[in-house]
Formats: sequence, structure tokens, C-alpha cells
Amino acid sequence: MGTGIFRRFTKGFFVLCNVALALLFLLGCYASLFDPQHFWFLGLLTLASLYLLLALVLFIFFWLFAKAKFMLISIIAIACAWKPIQQMIKLAGAPDFKIAKKTADIRVMSWNVEHFDINQHKTHPEVKAQMLALISRYDPDIACFQEMVGSDFDSTAINYVPYIAERLHYKNYFYSYDKKNDFDSKHHFGIITFSKYPIIEKHTIQYEPHNYNSIFQYIDILKDGDTVRVFNIHLQSLKFSEVSREYIEDPTMKNNIDLGKSRTVISKLKTGFLKRKVQSERIKKALKECPYPVILCGDFNDVPNSYAYNTIGRDLKNAFAEKGTGIGRTFSGISSTLRIDNIFIDRRFDIRQFIRVEKELSDHYPVIADLHYGSK
Repeated sequence: MGTGIFRRFTKGFFVLCNVALALLFLLGCYASLFDPQHFWFLGLLTLASLYLLLALVLFIFFWLFAKAKFMLISIIAIACAWKPIQQMIKLAGAPDFKIAKKTADIRVMSWNVEHFDINQHKTHPEVKAQMLALISRYDPDIACFQEMVGSDFDSTAINYVPYIAERLHYKNYFYSYDKKNDFDSKHHFGIITFSKYPIIEKHTIQYEPHNYNSIFQYIDILKDGDTVRVFNIHLQSLKFSEVSREYIEDPTMKNNIDLGKSRTVISKLKTGFLKRKVQSERIKKALKECPYPVILCGDFNDVPNSYAYNTIGRDLKNAFAEKGTGIGRTFSGISSTLRIDNIFIDRRFDIRQFIRVEKELSDHYPVIADLHYGSK
């Protein structure tokens, strides 16, 4: 009698856990449908979605040997979330990226360059050289960099932008920054777009409070008689300290200090979700007003099932989703599931190929796509 009651209790407990996981997973997958202003906490589930998916898969194997009919809980949840899963994971393998680019195509790179090695220029000068060599090797026609520290006015500066442009064979560039957020007396801190095509229009869009994440830029380029608008964006950073990162990687709560760390992390995550909501809606407004085909590059600081990603990406193609493979992690710290850097493209473009270059020269990996527009 006692054994039967224990078995029923155990089975009920695992069923309840499986159902709870399935519901949390579905909420995470479809969190973009909910306004972060009121449901910001669902953003936590977007970050955990791949781990919840793994837990559901493990439950399938558990029920296979315990009670096969309960496998349906996980299977139904995964089936209901199949479209968001395809945004998070590209199951089909992509062909090898060909360095040689077709003349008619546009090669685009997006990279958070993490200050372009300025903090290590004395101790590790080779890092900057390796970054320039990587860019030269792939030779993008358009390169959108975030967290760019450079100078456009002082030739003695460590990162003198005209020198970088010349070294990488770019005739045109557009650097957006706010002087009150300068890195130092010689260097700005902002976002920059280099172009091998003529820039016929350029614009920085800035909002209160006029900090780094409150600006984005676009340039209009001329390619074979067609005008294309290229956006370069960097959504709200999480601004985690080293202590916060260590806590995320090992979230043990042994005392009140650890409890305080957890509250700090959650507070910063909440701030990020709320600010990226506003920023993504402003960017979407600019996209809707654009009269030209669009290429949008940037560091979203958010994952593919997030509100910000789906707000900006609605009606656009994503280069990774079309031609990538695997999870496509682009941020090298904290978690192996963070694909937060993106290249979005107008549906009138064909995406020829895509690559994520897994070189740890910054805390982000560069992403590159070859695009083709029109019938030429």
C-alpha cells in the first residue's frame, strides 16, 4: 500500500514538473507577444528558453522508460513552439563560407569591437592587428561596428579613424557619438559604419537621455544605381560588473551578500528589457518610414525570441535564420546560448551565405553575410 502511494506521488510530481517546464518554455518562446512594460519578467524566460528546451527533451527520454504516454507533454510543447525554436536554432547545416565574393553581391559585417583593443594596446598590441587582419581577410563592403573607440580629429590618437579606413580600403565612413560620452580627450565612444560604396545621405538619430544606447545611425549608399539604407544599432547594454558576471556563472546563494548580487542582476535585467522595448520601437518607426531597401546590423543585447528582436525583425529576413547553423552564439561571455548580434535584411534581398567568425578578439564574434539585391 505504502509503495503504491509513493509511486503515484512520485509520478504526479514529475508530471507536474514537466507541465510547469512546458508552460515556462512556451511563455519564453512567445514572450515577444507581451509588452515588457507590464511583463518584463518574461524576458528572463527568453534567456532561459534553450535550457528549458533541453529539460523538455530530457523529460522525453525519462518518460520513454517510465511512462511513455507522458512524453506527449514535452512533444506537444515543442511542436507548439516550433517556429520560435527555428529562430533560436538552425538545424540544417550551412555550406562552407566562400571568402571570394561575387561582384554583384554586397558583403556586410556586424561586430561589437569592444573599444577596438584600446584598453590593451600597450600589453597586447597584436590584438588590434589581428582584428584589422580579420576584417581585411573577409573584406566586407559595409562594416558596422558597435562600441567603437576612435578619433576622427587627432592623428596622434591610438585609434585614428581615417587611418583605420585607409588601412581597410574604405573611402567612406560615418561615425556617430555624443561628446559627453567620450572615451577620453582624444577618443570618442560610439557606433561607426564603413562603406566602399558612395554615401549619399547619413544621419544620427538620438533621444533623451543622450547616452550611448539612446542613439542609432543610418547611411544611404548607392550600389549599381540602387539606393540602400544601412542601419547600425546597439540596444541597451546590461552593464554587468565582473562580480555580477561571476554570480551569473555560479549563482549560489550562501549568504546575504549573494542575495544582494541576485537582486542587482535581476534589477539590471529588468532595466535592460524596459529600455530595449523603447529603443526597438523607435528603430521600428524609422524602418517603417524608410523609402529604400534596408540592411540593419547591430548588437541587440537580446535573444531571438525577445520583444526587441521581434519588434525590429518583423517583416525582415535574418541572415543567421536563413543561412546559419546551430545556436550561433555571438557573445563569448556568461552563456553559450547568447546570439545577440544580428544582420537583418529587406525581403527584396537574397542571402547568399553567412558566417559567424569564432575568433575571441572582442567579447563578441563578428557576423558576416553576402547579400544580393535585384535581378542583376
